[in-house]
Amino acid sequence: MTRAEEFQELRPLLFAIAYRILGSVAEAEDAVQESWLRYAGSPTSPTSAKAFLSAVVTRVSIDVLRSARYQREEYVGSWFPEPLLTDPYEDPERSAELADSVSMATLLLLERLTPLERAVFVLREVFGFSFPEIAPVVGRSEAACRQLAVRARVHVDAGRPRFETDRREREKLAARFFGALREGDVEGLRELLAANVQLVGDSGGKVPALPRNIIGAEKVARVLASIFPWLARIDVTFEPREVNSQPGAIFRDRDNKVLFALTLDVLDGQLQTIRSVSNPDKLGHLGPVADAWAIAREVRLGSPPPDSPGSSG
Repeated sequence: MTRAEEFQELRPLLFAIAYRILGSVAEAEDAVQESWLRYAGSPTSPTSAKAFLSAVVTRVSIDVLRSARYQREEYVGSWFPEPLLTDPYEDPERSAELADSVSMATLLLLERLTPLERAVFVLREVFGFSFPEIAPVVGRSEAACRQLAVRARVHVDAGRPRFETDRREREKLAARFFGALREGDVEGLRELLAANVQLVGDSGGKVPALPRNIIGAEKVARVLASIFPWLARIDVTFEPREVNSQPGAIFRDRDNKVLFALTLDVLDGQLQTIRSVSNPDKLGHLGPVADAWAIAREVRLGSPPPDSPGSSG
């Protein structure tokens, strides 16, 4: 097998590692590409292509994460990972860990860890690397790696969300949610929301957004039921999709350009958190990005949506 063939075979794993460390599709793809360049340019053939490439992509990701910390601290508003529609890496024996580790809620928990803690956690807890394999990757002793893993696990377990594990039940609830959203059904939405549900968004300050997080079933239901009829009148549509291994949807304008991505956290048959990612810098990998400012102007200039106060219908 040639180096190029070995790399292509391992590429899904490399991307999966990098994305979980970085929370960015674009940065993960860059880290994978850098790993290929270093592998292709290596004068000697490593004993294990998997070990070599996993080490390189992890080190590159750690360096990128360290340099990105300041930018994220200066970020305008809430920072969420870039939405991921499909995880290219599959392992039937670790499917539960893989799905949980790529959720928005878990990735946000990993943001609280140091870069080394995050890398060790991802390699150990998600992908099952041994400590003898991890130690040379992060440049620490096996004992130090064990300590990093323990600290990371304590932080993550303390805040780890408990999602609805029955996929069919999640899909049913999501279908009801999007049906009520399409109809602007306040009562239908309210029935699906936890009492302390949160509606939060990541716009990066670059597109129109809600001025603050919305908390509480009544408030969230009314906001959602009021927004979508406006969008529907200017031909904004949505496509239910699994986003970061959780129920969600991609919203598009009349030209099929991406407006924002939505994810739903489900627990005990109710929605706990609704997250939207509308920062255009985080949507380009999903397709051409809509002009959110133009859509906002069109909404403001348009007539009231059906059945709203002030409509003539």
